[in-house]
This record gives sequence, structure tokens and C-alpha cells, in this order.
Amino acid sequence: MSENIESILRDECGLVKDRLIIVGVSGGPDSLCLLDTLRQAGYEVFVAHFDHQLRPESGEDALMVEKTASRLMLGFHTASEDVRAHAEREGLSIEEAARNLRYQFLFTLARERNAQAVAVGHTADDQVETIIMHFIRGSALSGLKGMSYRSIIRSFDPQIPIVRPLLGMWHEETVIYCAANGLRPQHDSSNDSIDFQRNRIRHLLIPSLETYNPKFREAVLRMSQALKGDHAMLMDMLESAWQKSVIETDRHSVTFDAQELARYSSGLQRNLIKYSMQSLLPDVDLTYATLDRAIAAINDPGHASFRMDLKGGLRMLREANHIYICTLDAELPFNLWPQLVEMSAMPVSMPGQVELAGGWKFSSERWRLQLLAREQAEQNDDPFQVWLDAKNLTKPLKLRVRHQGDQFPPLGMDGHTQKLSDFFVNVKMPQRAREKWPLLCCGDEIVWVPGYRPSHIHRLTESTTSVLYFSISRTREKGG
Repeated sequence: MSENIESILRDECGLVKDRLIIVGVSGGPDSLCLLDTLRQAGYEVFVAHFDHQLRPESGEDALMVEKTASRLMLGFHTASEDVRAHAEREGLSIEEAARNLRYQFLFTLARERNAQAVAVGHTADDQVETIIMHFIRGSALSGLKGMSYRSIIRSFDPQIPIVRPLLGMWHEETVIYCAANGLRPQHDSSNDSIDFQRNRIRHLLIPSLETYNPKFREAVLRMSQALKGDHAMLMDMLESAWQKSVIETDRHSVTFDAQELARYSSGLQRNLIKYSMQSLLPDVDLTYATLDRAIAAINDPGHASFRMDLKGGLRMLREANHIYICTLDAELPFNLWPQLVEMSAMPVSMPGQVELAGGWKFSSERWRLQLLAREQAEQNDDPFQVWLDAKNLTKPLKLRVRHQGDQFPPLGMDGHTQKLSDFFVNVKMPQRAREKWPLLCCGDEIVWVPGYRPSHIHRLTESTTSVLYFSISRTREKGG
């Protein structure tokens, strides 16, 4: 038995002794060793057994586990389901169907009994086999590092963890432990069958690889431990990038700042997209090709706007400087842009403020120092603030939405007028944002399209003697 099991239970698995643990017990040496280890360490445990009905004698396993729980004076609950029939109905492999039904049973029981965790008896042998299975499938770092002592499987429960205290022990050690502690494991004949991929890896592939390296299993375990450190470092980088690049999140969408996202390497971008997809759909079947296609679109300078399907009913689209990963029924946020609350015009006082939708606000004031205003305007790189010549702004100022036939002489076109609809298209304003985009007007004349351009007519010049300053701002809270 591992000498540091107490620290593993406390520090690696994060278990406490005053809350219940659901222990999955099949009746084999691994799960019996786990159960007895937790019990002797002083943890409150509840025995759970799931009968997969894959063997005629499987009912004997349930009876043995129940007797063991009774002898140890522990709570016990069992469930049974035809895994083979479930696999055929759902189009799953026997192994996948068995895992899904077993975990559904364990986590349902954990929720019902307010348990702190579900504990399973995975050993170092299971770790090696799992890593090889991931390698065969072409897994990335997250798969090659193998299982962790403590993890969350969101598809079964977003809060209750699954813990694997025996990951540092070999199967042979659990057999010896059971013999030394008077535990009598059941033999599961299905573990001998090479009809299952894991058994073929266990009985055929690993022995073959051990002819090249007699300590092959130990080597894989060392690799797993090294990769866990690399993965932790990647997760730190990912968390930092997520905080900087994600603007908002909800149950149906993740919104990225496209410029911030473009700053990162393709590898980090790939992990950000992967993480966002998994946060919306934990069971999504991700492939390298799907992620690579997404990254190619993000980094294509010719795609200022795009829409593409990803996997599992998720899609990605770009609007101006926002990239969304979202479900098909997502109601994408409007508060990423300034929007008028009402379709009717809103008067602008001087100085003053106008409250807009989504926490945005419009501010106005007079500037007495025209030279400073020109200097600020020349250095300004914020399209949501502007300094205008007040000379011809004599009619009442107001904010309004676009009208049919609106025209506008954008700064930089030497006074040439352009249809506002064409201007919106040219500056790639998101289609959804156009209907209620606030326009600063003097009478019916558009003098500023916030976020884009002021009117050429009302720009500051050397002869400007009176200046009006306008800005639109919002306090943004990044999602994470």
C-alpha cells in the first residue's frame, strides 16, 4: 500500500472526513482496496454497485459487494441495466455504454446523498491503458497526460468531482492488499475477453511493447506525470488568455475580442476555441480538423465577417471585432455596441449625458482650449470620442437612429457625401447593430457616427474657435 495515501486523499483528491463519499465498487481487487483504504483512513463512505448484465454471473458480484458492505456496516445501493441493449439503441460501443450508465448511476446517487465526491478504483495500470488508448486516437496533451486524482466530468455533474486515489498503485499491489486484509475479490471474466479494446491493449499490446522496454508501463507513467506539469502550465496560460480575450459568456455563447484573440499563437487560439466549445457543450466531439478550420478563419485577413458550423450544433461567427462561439439557438448580445433604447430621437444637452442600452452612456461638453482640443483629436485613437467645430452646430443636437435615405460626408472623403447604408457596409458595421445605432445629429444632419467617423464638414480646423466634445463609453466586465 502506498505510504503517502493519506496525503493523496487529502491534498490530491481534496477529500474531507466529515462528508460522504460515494465509492464505486465492482467487487474486484481495485475497488475493494479503494473501499477499505478510505474506510480505514476514517472517511465516511457509501458503497455503490452497478450491474452491467454483461455476464450470467454478474448478480453474484452484486451479492458479494452487498455482503461486504453489510459486514463493514456501510450503506449500500445497487442498480442494474442491460448495457448491451443500451449500446445498440444509442449506437455506442459496449465500453462507452457501460461507462455512461455506471457514471450516471454514481453521480445521481452522489447528488441524492449530497456527497462530496465519487471515488473509483482506477490504478496505474488503468492509467497506462488509458494513455495508450488516447495515443491511438491521436489525442492532444490533455489526453496524453492521462487521468487526474481529482477532476470534474461536466457531462455527469458540473460540481461533484470524481476522485481516483489509487492512480499511483499498480493492480498487483491491490491484489496483495486484499489478500493481506481478508478481502475476497470476485473475478470478472469479461476482463479476459479480447473483444474489448482495453483488454486487447492490456493482454496483447502492452506485453508486446514490453519486449522492447521491460519497464514500458513505468515509462508511460513517468511520461504522464511529466505531461501533467506541462498541461498545468498550459492551463495557466489559457486562463490568462481567456481573461484578456473573452468579453462575455453565457449558457449559449462565448464572445471573444477578435483583435486580442489574433495576438496569440495558433496553438493557444486552438485551445481557447476548444475550451469555449466544451464550456457550452461538454460532450462535443472535437477533432483537430474542426479546430484547425476555425483557426484558419480567425486568422484570414480577408474574413472581416464570417459564419461557419463547427461540431455538435455549435457555430462560429464574426461581427466586426467580435467572434462568437455559440449554440444554434443563442440570442447574441446587443450590449457589445452602443444602441438607442427608443426609436425616437433623444435630445442632447450641453453639457450632459444620455443613457443608452446595455450600460453605455453618451456624454457631451464644451472645450474652451481649442489648441488642446486639436492636439487631442490628432492623437486620438478611440473612435468613440470626437472633437467637433461648434461654429455651425447651431440647431438642436439629438441622438437618433438611421432614416431611409440618410446621407453623410465622412471625414477623409473631402466633403463627398455617401449613403449611410453604404457607409455602414464599407466600415463593416455588424448587420444586427445597424437598426438602433446612435447617430449624433444637428437637426436632420448627421455630424458623427460614433465608433467610426465624424462629418468632414464639422472637423476641427486652424480657424476653429469653439469646440464641442462628445464620447460614448461603457464599463465592460470580462467573462471567465
